[in-house]
Amino acid sequence: MTQYRKAHGMRIFLPIWFGQLVSLIGSHLTGFTLGVWVYQRTGSVTQSALISLFTLLPGILISPIAGALVDRWNRRWAMILSDSGAGLSTAAIALGLATNHLEIWHIYLAVGLSSTFSAFQQPAYSAAITLLVPPKHLGRASGMIQIGEAVGQLISPMLGSILLVTIQLQGVILLDFATFFFALVTLLTVRFPDAKPIVTEKTGKSSLLQESADGWRYITARPGLLALLILFATRNFMIAVVQVLITPLALIIADVKTLGGIMSFAGIGMVIGSLVMSTWGGPKRLIDGVLGFGFLGGICILVITHRSKTPRPFCLPLLIWRTD
Repeated sequence: MTQYRKAHGMRIFLPIWFGQLVSLIGSHLTGFTLGVWVYQRTGSVTQSALISLFTLLPGILISPIAGALVDRWNRRWAMILSDSGAGLSTAAIALGLATNHLEIWHIYLAVGLSSTFSAFQQPAYSAAITLLVPPKHLGRASGMIQIGEAVGQLISPMLGSILLVTIQLQGVILLDFATFFFALVTLLTVRFPDAKPIVTEKTGKSSLLQESADGWRYITARPGLLALLILFATRNFMIAVVQVLITPLALIIADVKTLGGIMSFAGIGMVIGSLVMSTWGGPKRLIDGVLGFGFLGGICILVITHRSKTPRPFCLPLLIWRTD
């Protein structure tokens, strides 16, 4: 296996983290406003839900080989190219709006391309942490990334609901493009440490498919890990079936600002969960935490759906304030 020399501080990681945080907020803004815009324009739950499909599907299909490819590439340039591609996809939506030629299928295509680039950006970012941050700060860096995700989820829906009324979708898309540009500038100006591989005795040339197959064999050889993977896949699928209904349901019984407030509760849950796990560390048997919090998330869904044909807006946060 190839090993890499590590940086000796957080100085390089911090500006990169901040740039990615700004970009993440912009991405959440666009995701929220596009879902609302498509539903308001079409009135179709299916077409609104397809945005989530095209956001997730490329990652599912590409992720098995994305990690193996990123492991062969320069981490910094993988992030630069991924951010550039996602930014251009966003710019294409803005161009379609400006020329009044934007169709719904254009949004699906742009979202799918952006998700494809993100499938490479995420493993490159994760791998870069071990390159940029020394072992004693890895926990801190991982916590900062998780908090950044929570902050994006917290701020973007509420801000997006306001911006959608004031500067409309065109302004939000341009703002998102500006955040991609900001993240790109930080990556271009900050230099990563040398990542010259230290070849060990086990290092050897292997094909891309072989490396991907090795990863799958690693999982299947550990029944507990395989069962956990199946559990997460099943749980996420079942929750996603309900989550895609949040936007149309909220817009039927309330307005866009209320929807933004509801979605921001998910961010509050993520912030609280991140802080609790950072300080507590979880139960002694971590699997108890996985199963226990997953069960509580299911209870939240039951509370909002059981005996409630016309739920109140204040109940909807229970649906999305889960174990994130």
